[in-house]
Amino acid sequence: MALKSIQFNQHTITMSYEIINPHAKIDLIVLHGWGSNKSLMKKVFSPYMDTFRHIYIDLPGFGGSTCNLSLKTADYARIVELLMIHINASKDIILGHSFGGKVALLLEPKVLVLVASAGIYVPKSLKVKLKIALFKSLKIFGFAKLRSFFVAQDAKTLSEPMYQTFKNVVNENFYDLFKVYSGKALLCWGKFDTATPLESAKTINKLIKDSTLEIYDGDHYFFMSQAEDISKHIEKTFLKTLEH
Repeated sequence: MALKSIQFNQHTITMSYEIINPHAKIDLIVLHGWGSNKSLMKKVFSPYMDTFRHIYIDLPGFGGSTCNLSLKTADYARIVELLMIHINASKDIILGHSFGGKVALLLEPKVLVLVASAGIYVPKSLKVKLKIALFKSLKIFGFAKLRSFFVAQDAKTLSEPMYQTFKNVVNENFYDLFKVYSGKALLCWGKFDTATPLESAKTINKLIKDSTLEIYDGDHYFFMSQAEDISKHIEKTFLKTLEH
């Protein structure tokens, strides 16, 4: 594990990352999802794709990386980009799971690997809308301390800057951004994913001109048991970029 201090918007953010196969010529940057960390992604993917230099990054506010200000997904992308400059990393292949998929998209790599990526807005259910309305009404009357009973599970233990960040990023719609991405994309999805439904994958597949969709049995974390097959598809997709 290595640490690098990044200056962003007059704040210092300590970024934690790890490099596997340091002498390989092709970079594979791996970004985890919300609430996760690089250790999970490293455990899953590091046994494969040994022709690539793997770069596992803790996004700000997760794992060993710090975050003391409110961010948007575009800010995450810029911070990762600044880290990449420091470690001389290229945008050959970037893999992003869930929230990390949105960050990966904004970095505009040659090959974009979206693993159960967020980014297509899914309307809230009536139950969730009522819950939000009730919390807002209680907040007016000074019951903001009841927040933990109302917020999403992903947000309950967050610091204030990270809670504001969560609110910033949770409802973003990247529909138009998927549409203008011009590289090759590999989409890998779990058939029974409820966090980022398969319908989102089908939408993204239509939006990105040069994209392939691979569907697996499993939920939002299907990739933990399918990493070998996903890795083979990543290698094949990258090889296609060398044919032209």
